[in-house]
Amino acid sequence: MSHDRVSHHEAKTHDGRVLTYDVTGHPDGEPVFLLHGSPGSRLGPKPRGSILYRLGVRLICYDRPGYGGSTRDEHRSVADAAGDIRAVAADLNLKRFAVVGRSGGGPHALAAAALLPEMVTNTAVLVGLAPSDADGLDWLGGMTDGNVREYETAHNDWPKHVERLRLKADQARRNPEIMVDSLRGQMTDPDRRVVDDIGIRRLLTATYVEAFAQGPYGWIDDVAAFRSAWGFDLAAITGPVLLWHGAEDNFSPVSHARWLAERIPQAEIQVQASTAHFGAVEILPEVLNWLTTERPLVPR
Repeated sequence: MSHDRVSHHEAKTHDGRVLTYDVTGHPDGEPVFLLHGSPGSRLGPKPRGSILYRLGVRLICYDRPGYGGSTRDEHRSVADAAGDIRAVAADLNLKRFAVVGRSGGGPHALAAAALLPEMVTNTAVLVGLAPSDADGLDWLGGMTDGNVREYETAHNDWPKHVERLRLKADQARRNPEIMVDSLRGQMTDPDRRVVDDIGIRRLLTATYVEAFAQGPYGWIDDVAAFRSAWGFDLAAITGPVLLWHGAEDNFSPVSHARWLAERIPQAEIQVQASTAHFGAVEILPEVLNWLTTERPLVPR
């Protein structure tokens, strides 16, 4: 029997939208939602089925609205991800599960932790972002010049930013190698080492092609959600949260994780030296092990 079998599904939301999702790993394993980055899709890098099987993990990856095969939900907030995760969980008859968000998936994982406390056991955020209005944080500090330009344009000239994303998405759909090469040009050495692996590169190009299957809308709506109020209170997160970050990350700097750690009651932070943004791909098996281990809450 092959452990790499992927089952593909569609869930319906209460307002009639479709959410496409894949399930891999152990069919009777501990359920874990893996929330993809921005831009991204359910096809994003994940451990092989044999590794998931050994870990006893049933991994659920869904396309956020506007990405892959999921219906766009214009003007969605970060908080709205909780309802979508609930819809996928209902489709799978899941009452309890863990959640991990990578990069742009991080804020959405925190939304699930805050708004679905009766369902979410443990939460992990890998190389995530803090809110754009984070008090006392230089939000753009330490980011690549390209990221700073993009976010500043989004803040100062939203129509121009939308057009830029539209052109980039169209280009990436036709030739995803360009997207990977563009990112590579901004990377630190630890990230280049990860992305130069042929298997990882293949997964990244596949995720970008799928991400833009409907056009740029998932990406546009993610950026709009990040620069708006997230729609929930970080202090409301009562379960355990692991915040993992590569020390040399220049896409979402480690200062974001430190800021979050000070405001989430049960947060544990791990900063890994000589690692950057794409180190989150390599650390995932270890994090899945953390997520599926029961741990008592520590009073604070």
